[in-house]
Amino acid sequence: MKMLDLFSGIGGISLAADWAGIETAAFCEIEPFNQKVLNKHWPTVPIFSDIRTLTKKSLEESGVDVGAISIVAGGFPCQPYSVAGKQKGKEDDRDLWPEMFRIIEEIRPTWVVGENVANFANMELDRTLFNLESIGYQGKSFIIPACSVGAKHRRDRVFVVAYSDSKHVEGSGCKTVQRECSLQGELSSRSFTEIRKRSEVFEPKLCRTFNGIPDQVDRLRSLGNAVVPQQIYPIFEAIAKIEGLL
Repeated sequence: MKMLDLFSGIGGISLAADWAGIETAAFCEIEPFNQKVLNKHWPTVPIFSDIRTLTKKSLEESGVDVGAISIVAGGFPCQPYSVAGKQKGKEDDRDLWPEMFRIIEEIRPTWVVGENVANFANMELDRTLFNLESIGYQGKSFIIPACSVGAKHRRDRVFVVAYSDSKHVEGSGCKTVQRECSLQGELSSRSFTEIRKRSEVFEPKLCRTFNGIPDQVDRLRSLGNAVVPQQIYPIFEAIAKIEGLL
């Protein structure tokens, strides 16, 4: 099972996907420092810089097997929704959900996984779910705090998970409902104990310096924007179980 990772940052989403047996087919990340981190840990995975120019065609021309991509995931920029900002939402030029939605519409993956700050639920969650439903996806949202997976800070995050069985027309509605119920059940009954006990440590694994001299500004910015992999792992684990990978 393969995934396209958008707004990849330093790879928190892809690390969680790796734990669930899901392979990243390509990254899209604009920050040079983050690209270095991704290239260090996933040296064979192509990196595309700008989501505004990323298309199904450009992926295919670079050798990415788009037909094998079952998941499009991304932590799209949170600044338009963060309580620390001006909360302009879709009026903010950093609102890149429309670009992510365009990619989803072009590729039509089976699964979509989105991540954002908690305030996103108050501002743009309805629009996001409506967009996805307009092209045949059934979506659910979940709030998972980082402290529930062993982090020392609360850091609530909203996760949007959507499923479509558009590749299988006959009976697709029933299958979509079954997948939705399975996902809800997996996450509702989820015990986070085993995640807290994971031996992998996020910050040292993904954000070590490259020459012994840390670029503190880039490093701190990247860590501040990063998805905590233990936080999103239950979603990928649930998807992997539903799809028979685990």
